[in-house]
Amino acid sequence: MSIRKFVKSMIATCALVGVSTTAMAGPILDDIVESGELRVCFDAGYMPFEMKSKNGAYIGFDIDLGKLMARQMGVKYVPVNTAWDGIIPTLLTGKCHMINAGMTINAQRNMRVNFSDPYIVIGQSILLNPKLKGEVTSYRDLNNSKYTIATKLGTTGEQASKRMISSAKMNVFETQADAALEVANGKADALVYDMPFNAIYAAQNAGKVVHLEQPFTYEPLGWAVAQGDMDMLNFLNNFLRQVKGDGTYDRIYDKWFKSDSWLSQVQ
Repeated sequence: MSIRKFVKSMIATCALVGVSTTAMAGPILDDIVESGELRVCFDAGYMPFEMKSKNGAYIGFDIDLGKLMARQMGVKYVPVNTAWDGIIPTLLTGKCHMINAGMTINAQRNMRVNFSDPYIVIGQSILLNPKLKGEVTSYRDLNNSKYTIATKLGTTGEQASKRMISSAKMNVFETQADAALEVANGKADALVYDMPFNAIYAAQNAGKVVHLEQPFTYEPLGWAVAQGDMDMLNFLNNFLRQVKGDGTYDRIYDKWFKSDSWLSQVQ
């Protein structure tokens, strides 16, 4: 039974027995039921989590999980593509019900939003200009003023660079693709960014970059919702347990992380 049908059934039952039907669920679930939509915020361009295909459709690991969630709710999946630096304000103003965007759980963000249990764990890795192969073997080697690091504005890559590679020069960019291009074109020595993106970029640009693939940070990613709605968090955590338990999660994971067949859709 879909959430919509379940809630309507419960409302009808409560009305028959004279029980108040207010506060049947948290405000987020209530709005999803009333609107018939699950509005999901993300920032397209983060491979393989959320991307825009050549035909204009949104595809990726997060997109598939979001669509699956909406189907199980019995509502329409509505993508809300949002610039990364405005994604939390967009959530908090009610333009989407949740953020499903490869967002790392950290203390600063957790002061503004609530997070589900981690749905995947990644970390920062390094894309290196080939001229430094052998000279730089870890993030520690980059902690020198003679090196220039590129990363994306407002991300954990920027935070990790400031915290752990503070002696290097740092240039920040609006998109991870622009930051990676700086390395490929020899204008920066290294990109510090999320391991999944770096792995895919290195495979697509063999010879132009070298991937130091061992992550040097621990970064759990979670779904974010407005603070104070425990019903929505309960739903998200139970959804995650279910899809991980029944094998659905693994099938979606393997599609996006263990295969590159989807690359032709975005190139």
